[in-house]
Amino acid sequence: MPLLNELRDETHGCDHPVDSFIVQGLLKGLGNFQRRPSVIGWCFKMFHETAVNNIPCIRFLQDKRKALRDLSTQCPGKITVVKLDVSDVDSISSAVETVSRIIGAGGLNLLINNAAINRPETPAPLSACGKKDMMEAYETNVVGPFLLVKMLLPLLQKAAEMDYTVKGDKMSCSRSAIVNISTLISSIEKCPETFPIAQMYPYRTSKAALNMLTRCLAEDFRRHNILVAAVHPGWVRTAMGGEEASLTPQDSVGGMLSILTSLSNKHSGMLLDWEGNTIPW
Repeated sequence: MPLLNELRDETHGCDHPVDSFIVQGLLKGLGNFQRRPSVIGWCFKMFHETAVNNIPCIRFLQDKRKALRDLSTQCPGKITVVKLDVSDVDSISSAVETVSRIIGAGGLNLLINNAAINRPETPAPLSACGKKDMMEAYETNVVGPFLLVKMLLPLLQKAAEMDYTVKGDKMSCSRSAIVNISTLISSIEKCPETFPIAQMYPYRTSKAALNMLTRCLAEDFRRHNILVAAVHPGWVRTAMGGEEASLTPQDSVGGMLSILTSLSNKHSGMLLDWEGNTIPW
């Protein structure tokens, strides 16, 4: 089913389809649509294969690869590629200004914070980790999403304040939402189960911090009717997950798209997996 139809949210509070969304991520992992279908890849497929194709889809990236520029050219007015360095405040500010000009008065319906780094390479035991690894992981995996959300908040508020026909829950991804891509190994309660498999000190601690950021934003933005949730995509066959991972990117992304359509008030501030199951903090 096309992503547009998936996000119409007929059952969770409004008739209004998603008018604008951002996938913040790079060319690796689930964001690598050159090699595999991904969240953004599904967007491109939807724009080409469906008759309803009026969603501005903005893609943040950190380089100028020709393939991305070509894809943006193929969908003028619908997909915009915006350069972003999440470790640079000026770069984030410039990107947000660009987004504001593109989106206009309608505001931003959905922000997916997908980008993340793993330093050093898995399994990243204590003996291999240093201060630089910890700081770089925290800067990209936590501070980047924090600053981006902070600067995009006015646009998210605009979308949340639109005159929707409310049928039930006030929160949904078709109204105003932030989805942070997290991980099972960020769970403190699950640490005894996951630690022997992959120690990954910088990655798992930074993702635990992202979970707290998710929870704080959910409480802060509840008054604005902005939904905030974290989603674990599963163990996926990406550069980080490795070829032994149990899920294909197609399976993971397909599951997450289903999750997006079902998110509502009760999910704000929660950590879910790609099948919609709750993961303890």
